[in-house]
Amino acid sequence: MNLLRRRRSVTAPPPVPSGVRPPPERPAQLLRRLEFRVVRRLDGFLFGDYRGLFYGPSLDLAEVREYQPGDEVRRIDWNVTARSGRLHVRQYREERELTVWLLVDTSASMNFGTRRTLKRDLAREFAGVAALVVTRHGDKIGVSTFGASSDVVPPRGGRSQALAVLNLLARPARPEQPQPADLASALKAAERTLRRRSLVFVVSDFLEPGSGGWAGALGRLAQRHDVVAVRVSDPAERTLPDVGGLRLRDPETGEELWLDTSDPQVRAAHARLVGERDRALRRALQSAQVDLLDLDTERDPVGPLLRFAAVRRGRRP
Repeated sequence: MNLLRRRRSVTAPPPVPSGVRPPPERPAQLLRRLEFRVVRRLDGFLFGDYRGLFYGPSLDLAEVREYQPGDEVRRIDWNVTARSGRLHVRQYREERELTVWLLVDTSASMNFGTRRTLKRDLAREFAGVAALVVTRHGDKIGVSTFGASSDVVPPRGGRSQALAVLNLLARPARPEQPQPADLASALKAAERTLRRRSLVFVVSDFLEPGSGGWAGALGRLAQRHDVVAVRVSDPAERTLPDVGGLRLRDPETGEELWLDTSDPQVRAAHARLVGERDRALRRALQSAQVDLLDLDTERDPVGPLLRFAAVRRGRRP
């Protein structure tokens, strides 16, 4: 049983052979698919109010005016209504320009997937959706990678910027130089360099052992910016399959481990470790007041995005 605790990526068995899955889409091809199959569906749900999904870092009260049919009840200003005897609603003015940053994990553990896609490709899909939605509405988006690569595309607007984001994330991994995800350093770098209040998406599988190294940095970043954690995962990381003897290899350290997955005690120990890791992540995010968007390789990202949008929009003033 101690073997199970020797290494964190016991929850990430080696990827299935590449022949069972089509090659990743080229950036331009992926961009077109996301435009027609994902972004249009989101637009239909948001009715043009994309900040219900990626809302701006601040909302300032611009005026109080009389209620009009179609106004949201939650915007009613009951104090003014009581004084005037007529319904009044609060009208807010958002910052004119929203800057969005994507901090994307490119460590070796992201090159894993047993279902529809790899985790790194799912991260690309999310980044493409975010870039398209944000730039279509006149705002800017940039991307910074950490882990196997450390590259930056500065924030800009326009469709060409969405393509630049996808081009960066399509660069081949460098398996000859595996590097663990140093989330703490990435968050500290963002804290130092992001001057203007921004919306920051941290896209990772969050498999780094323990949150002690990065939880403090996340909390400090969230004090100045609107931060969202986007966790990409695969079902095989949550449930150890009963397939008998299985040799696992950590993609970031090269350490190997043999497990008898037919042993119920091994599977139960694995389930406990997965639960502990999940609870630790949620505690760290809750302490930092950071929202969590969960995506996995088994499902299309649209459903989780729509549910996330509904929750975030429901909390707006």
